Amino acid sequence: MRALILSDIHGNLEALTAVLNAAGQWDALWNLGDMVGYGASPNQVLQVVRPLATLTVRGNHDRVCCGLTSTRNFNPTARAAAKWTMEELSAENLEWLRALPQGPLEPEWKTPNEARVALAHGSPLNEDQYIQNMRDAWAPLRQMTTAITFVGHTHIQGGFAQKEHDWHELRPRYASRAGSEMWTLAIAPGMRCLINPGAVGQPRDFDWRAAFALYDSEANEVVYHRVPYDVARAQARIRKAKLPERLAARLREGR
Repeated sequence: MRALILSDIHGNLEALTAVLNAAGQWDALWNLGDMVGYGASPNQVLQVVRPLATLTVRGNHDRVCCGLTSTRNFNPTARAAAKWTMEELSAENLEWLRALPQGPLEPEWKTPNEARVALAHGSPLNEDQYIQNMRDAWAPLRQMTTAITFVGHTHIQGGFAQKEHDWHELRPRYASRAGSEMWTLAIAPGMRCLINPGAVGQPRDFDWRAAFALYDSEANEVVYHRVPYDVARAQARIRKAKLPERLAARLREGR
């Protein structure tokens, strides 16, 4: 089975469109949350994602932007975007976001021979925790009961892996920051992995291109992808909505 893994779309319709056009054929779409917040197309993004996603876990921006929790822990820029998004979202989309489950969730497999995987937004131990380094990854890797847990939240493509006494940080190695590129990670038997597909709509690894991943359960590999998209159009939407300028500028910077 081939699963398309998306995370942190953040209301960026242009990036989402480019990713879906580049992804090719897939059997399931697993959505790791934070579909809204920051970007200026929250309803349009949900209109595309909702019918396509096989399984979705909520993100912290999804939770705040639909009013389940307050903006208290957000910085002023994120707070302004969340307030605007909450007012912009349709009643139907607000209701849908409020009903989203907290991760981790396990997809149902068609065959019993495929490795168990789980989906979470942040750490599988705490949906709001960022997994940014090996210290953060240590406890989840030791405690998770699945071979692979797909996570988002950091907006940084890559992940962490452990097999017996070997611990590794995973970072795709791309040749440039222009055009479409891919990088394949073969998952060895006995390896446990935290896999971050990167952010579709607001990367923070100094690569402006939209990020996603494809998981092939038969080949037991993850293929990371980066694709260019119409950043200028996404920026224009943000400025037209009178959202903070920083939200437009950072799309080109990739941070």
